[in-house]
Amino acid sequence: MKLFAMGKGKLILICQSGGEFVTKDDGSLSYDGGEANAVAINPETHFGDLKLKLAELLNLEYKSLSVKYFLPGNKQTLITICNDKDLKRMFDFHEGSVTADVFVIGTSGFDREAFAIETGRASGIKLAETVSPSKASKALVTTDPVSTPAGPSAANLTPNSLADPADGTAHSPITYDVSATPADTVKKRRRAASRKNSTDAPTAAVTKTVRKTKKMAPRRKRMRKDYLTESDDDMEEERDTSAGLDGTNGALDVASEFNNLSPEEMVAMWKDSITGVGQEFKSVIEFRDALQRFSIAHRFRYKFKKNETSRASGMCAAEGCSWSFYASWVPSERVFKIKKMNETHTCGESSKTAHPTKNWLVSIIKDKLRESPHHKPKEISKSILRDFGVTLNYSQVYRGIEGAREQLQGSYKEAYNQLPWFCDKLLEANPGSFIKLLIDNDKKFQRLFISFDASIHGFQNGCRPLLFLDSTSLRSKYHEILLTATALDGDDCIFPVAFAIVDTENDDSWNWFLEELRSAVSSSRSITFVSDKQKGLMESVLKIFENAHHGYSIYHLLDNFMKNLKGPFHGEGKGSLPVNFLAAACAARLDSFRMSAEQVKKVSSNAFDWMMQIAPEYWTNAAFKGESYQHITFDVAESYANWIEEVWELPLIQKLERLLCKMTEMINNRRMNSSGWFTKLIPSREQLVKDASRRAHYLKVLFSSDTLFEVQGDSTHVVDMNKRDCSCLVWKATGLPCHHAIAVFNSTGRNVYDYCSSYFTVDSYRSTYSKSINLVEAIFKPPAKEKASVEEAEQVLPPSSTRTPTTHQKRRRKILGIEHRTVTCTKCKGIGHNKLSCKETS
Repeated sequence: MKLFAMGKGKLILICQSGGEFVTKDDGSLSYDGGEANAVAINPETHFGDLKLKLAELLNLEYKSLSVKYFLPGNKQTLITICNDKDLKRMFDFHEGSVTADVFVIGTSGFDREAFAIETGRASGIKLAETVSPSKASKALVTTDPVSTPAGPSAANLTPNSLADPADGTAHSPITYDVSATPADTVKKRRRAASRKNSTDAPTAAVTKTVRKTKKMAPRRKRMRKDYLTESDDDMEEERDTSAGLDGTNGALDVASEFNNLSPEEMVAMWKDSITGVGQEFKSVIEFRDALQRFSIAHRFRYKFKKNETSRASGMCAAEGCSWSFYASWVPSERVFKIKKMNETHTCGESSKTAHPTKNWLVSIIKDKLRESPHHKPKEISKSILRDFGVTLNYSQVYRGIEGAREQLQGSYKEAYNQLPWFCDKLLEANPGSFIKLLIDNDKKFQRLFISFDASIHGFQNGCRPLLFLDSTSLRSKYHEILLTATALDGDDCIFPVAFAIVDTENDDSWNWFLEELRSAVSSSRSITFVSDKQKGLMESVLKIFENAHHGYSIYHLLDNFMKNLKGPFHGEGKGSLPVNFLAAACAARLDSFRMSAEQVKKVSSNAFDWMMQIAPEYWTNAAFKGESYQHITFDVAESYANWIEEVWELPLIQKLERLLCKMTEMINNRRMNSSGWFTKLIPSREQLVKDASRRAHYLKVLFSSDTLFEVQGDSTHVVDMNKRDCSCLVWKATGLPCHHAIAVFNSTGRNVYDYCSSYFTVDSYRSTYSKSINLVEAIFKPPAKEKASVEEAEQVLPPSSTRTPTTHQKRRRKILGIEHRTVTCTKCKGIGHNKLSCKETS
């Protein structure tokens, strides 16, 4: 699709689909073939609305539809739009631009149930005229005074998309009535198809002749066949106008048929769903739906005695109650009619309760999840009781939520079965990457490791030899854990190197992850690993990686430090403890470390004892032998958790797609930002060097030798040019010359940039983000032509749904009382009460 400006706040999307991407010699992509259609939108358009309209316009399956675009100036990597924020971000990226290339990918076949989504909300979307791909740009230039430059996609468009394949006539312009209901749209399409079929006389004649040659079936079978044929047509029409996303028999989608009514109005209407003997229905499906509504409205439970396609009979579920019914198909009238019915209940009002079927419950919950995807079972149960008077237990609601999410978002189990296909396609799109899927003997998912070639190249060519190991929960029903290995770029921002999804976080899974990581990032450099002390990874790291260093994460140490603080507190009080703790971690000298530790001891001896039980060589800058990292006090794994926060309830494949989209977006954004840098060092480091240079003007330099210099200011320091070191230890710790060293450079005519770490140069930063991650198209569902190969591949089942070790550990800590904090009085310093309940007189 192409994006055109129509004026302030309005855009026209020229939707290109049905073609394929072609890679040019320079690595850029162009779009070849397909057709184009125009859609007018505004900045307030919701992505769900846009996706639905595109699915209908381009005849694509709603669930499989994916919208992608290029960043300005980058024709090598496609960015996927997943939600409203992504759509808004696309507008921001192309602010001030006239056009932008956007593409729609998906499985052919629009499903009518998609119209159930958001029909009650004005979307601000209007379908414009269908245009020929070869004339897309030209057609819009006539409506927009701004000239439209021809892009790669325009050059590769195919002509004659407006011609009908059969007769070669041009299509009339497509218009879309926003006020029209889904049923109106279906009826118009059916009438159009009927008119077309009525003019096709030769085809009708052939069909009639063929039918005459068939042997006549017995009357009973013929009647049943006629009923089934008729009822199938009715069922199809019902699915078009009111069925839910599942399309299953008996499904009732309240959102589509009663979208503009309140629950009270719905129930009032449902009371007359069943009127008695002689009432007619188009099919047994319509009868079942009416019976379901009737029982909900009148709050009683019923059960079927016969429930077949040609007949249905049943009674009130209360024992001894006389209410009953019998209905069957009438071939001569082509209707499903109620033949007998006792409308009197003898079970009493007290025993009347609603009897919701799973399909009805799923339909109701689907509507609620569309409004708020993160509704809790308890909230949904209360709202259904309030709106419909139906009492549900937790397991009913939970199963209903699972069914609704599966219909809205896809199957959790099917996502695992698609993993082999997904991994193959991901590796095919990213040669040189390390991707490994591991399943157990029972064909259950165990582990998945992914490290892209772009990540490996960026780490080895632009990042310091420093990797943070951490984990976070995917918040799935199967309790998978995401293990991550993350580097830092020259600006101390996270750079994902590798990640794995495992069924359980334990020593075996971490050892496996580290083994795969060693294969992916094999390097002659000595790598420094940083992890949470509680995970006990030091032994595994030092065993698997030669010449490696291991340190404890300052973030996790500080978090545990604060959780284990116990009073009484003296001196500066509890608030000073984290400050002194960080000062001890970042101290460049051992004597400075001891001074900070003594400050902690003055406030709390318990805090001091806790801090000193951790060997300083694994967390303090003064004693640590590896790459300096003590200034990193943020949670590295938090970024991954934030990336999947919006999609935590989705199946695994879609979570992976979201994760990869965010990684791709991050790489492309930083590449774009760095393209505008014209300094030697990245801006943040350049500013530090400038600040140090200003301070260097006030220093006096004395020559001791060609390589040793004495620098005098408030204090005296020695600068060693050969070792690139200063007695203040700042140069060694930061990788940037201190102001003492810069004073020497100024005196000897040396270039300060020649003595800065190469990891902080713009060239290294650009090398970090020089390669891109290529995403897999049609991620939610394999293309139809590949379904057979997917089905023939080895089946992958979800892992066992067990409680995660992290949850178990939290519960264990709670039982042991570790998380309970002791209350300390700030008035008398006593334990067990606060100042409000203190009995000590002032």
